[in-house]
Amino acid sequence: MPGLYQIADAAFRGLILSNAEVECLYDGGRWLEGPLWLADSEQLLFSDIPEDCVLRWAPGMGVGVFSRGGHQNGRTRDRWGRVVACEHGGRRLVAREPDGRLSVLASHHQGKRLNSPNDVVARADGSLWFTDPDYGILTDYEGVRSAPEQPACHVFRLDAGAGEPQAVVGTMVKPNGLAFSPDGQWLYVAESGGSHVAATPPEIRRFAWQPGGALQPAGVLATLDCGLPDGMAVDEHGNVWSSAGDGVHCFAPDGTLLGKLHLGCVTSNLCFGGPRGNRLFITSAKRLFALHVAVRGAPEACAAAPLETRQAPR
Repeated sequence: MPGLYQIADAAFRGLILSNAEVECLYDGGRWLEGPLWLADSEQLLFSDIPEDCVLRWAPGMGVGVFSRGGHQNGRTRDRWGRVVACEHGGRRLVAREPDGRLSVLASHHQGKRLNSPNDVVARADGSLWFTDPDYGILTDYEGVRSAPEQPACHVFRLDAGAGEPQAVVGTMVKPNGLAFSPDGQWLYVAESGGSHVAATPPEIRRFAWQPGGALQPAGVLATLDCGLPDGMAVDEHGNVWSSAGDGVHCFAPDGTLLGKLHLGCVTSNLCFGGPRGNRLFITSAKRLFALHVAVRGAPEACAAAPLETRQAPR
């Protein structure tokens, strides 16, 4: 693809493969989201939210329907190997058990329904962290139009075995994608409130994890110069790869823009995957793209870390 790479810093050359080409693995979605690579079964899950459908791609097999229901958005793998997903329609956080049954992990905070959980990440201590903007209840397109019950759009922490999530960030307009640094000490959260509140800057904010699970605001990692930040992925060196209005933007851990992938469209989310963790899977409105790169995703992002064998907490 001519003009695919924009080099903003020489370090970006060490992260990309100049001879790699973007592949389109699927074309026909309405708004694709939530890519997650499952290393043990070598397949990718992703959602078409308006179609209320979770799709599955596997090498040599193409794309098929994995499940339906809940208008699922972002997802992750927890330390017990369960696929944890955010439901716009169900307004809850759910886990898919080994037998295929869904268990509800969180649906309320302080007695009121969540807005529409959007994206979720797992930390090594077993906690789950998820954003709860109101996109899924604004219209009937990606969920069910409803009145919000929460006083704000929060970032929540759900400790292992806890019955209710704890609000850890309540100052963002519409917190969206999120990702941990490889060492778990930094949480990055995308602010996409500019989709509805024009004065909201398109920022990726940074928070320092504190013992006990609190977050300390640590300023802005980066501000996008094209579109809004949505989903993100972190590589093994701690670089943050963010969806953007023209493709994917890559930032160093100190916020320096390293480079861009120009895909010619708005992207929604991305993840690292493939047998060696060096393949970027990128969702846009209609298409699922893949691109081999010269760096691997952080171990948790590729579900490469050993999974707990004991039963997950209830």
